[in-house]
Amino acid sequence: MVSSDQRRRQLAREKYERQQQRREEARRRTRRVTVITASAVAVAAVVGVGAYVAADSGDGKDGKNDTAASQSPSASPSASESEAPEPAMKIDKKAKYTMSLRTSQGDIAFTMDAAKTPHTANSFKSLADKGYFDGTKCHRLTTQGIYVLQCGDPKGDGTGGPGYTLPDENLTALGKAGTDGTVTFPAGTVAMANTGQPHTGGSQFFLVYKETKLPPTYTPFGTIDEDGLKAVQKVGEAGVEGGAGDGAPKKAVNIEKASVAKD
Repeated sequence: MVSSDQRRRQLAREKYERQQQRREEARRRTRRVTVITASAVAVAAVVGVGAYVAADSGDGKDGKNDTAASQSPSASPSASESEAPEPAMKIDKKAKYTMSLRTSQGDIAFTMDAAKTPHTANSFKSLADKGYFDGTKCHRLTTQGIYVLQCGDPKGDGTGGPGYTLPDENLTALGKAGTDGTVTFPAGTVAMANTGQPHTGGSQFFLVYKETKLPPTYTPFGTIDEDGLKAVQKVGEAGVEGGAGDGAPKKAVNIEKASVAKD
């Protein structure tokens, strides 16, 4: 017999899957429109490939939006065809790094093991060094079924991203999926959001403040320190605006400054 708690988790997962599917379909439609429009301009201007390349290579804006149209706590920007290259590898792959977030709800820090998630750790350091996360907010809190705070979107609405995608990493770290297709993400875990498709992580990530079951398809790349976890748990306890179980947190979490340093 399925318990009410198991049913809530199942409904939450199904909701995420539906959201991811809708966002992925929207992204694909946008991509098709972009290509069709670029081709039409190329014909009208009689400049052939030149117009197409110009439209397709403007990844500073077009690419970012294209990659962005797909996030959920488990959804992060990205298209299967990303517009910008992943940052060049500059970190020490054998080291550990700490990402520190100075937020309106207190300091939150988490450790990243570059040996296990080199691409993710390298990307986060690259983005933090550029001030990418500064002035952004954690736009989504879930308090039913799964228990996460989602951050890392410069647009603040779940559709933003850096214009490139990251490969999935460390997916077996939390063990094999059970009969329900999930694994346990312990409180304090930091993982990448994605579109529901493989290798579609961008800049959005989620902080698990209470044991949560999710499919093992989200790169777990960090562990929150004790004080940081307490800060996130207080945000979770305060709940969601409007009393729903999924939405903007009542206690707004604004990231004032993000930095990454080698331990």
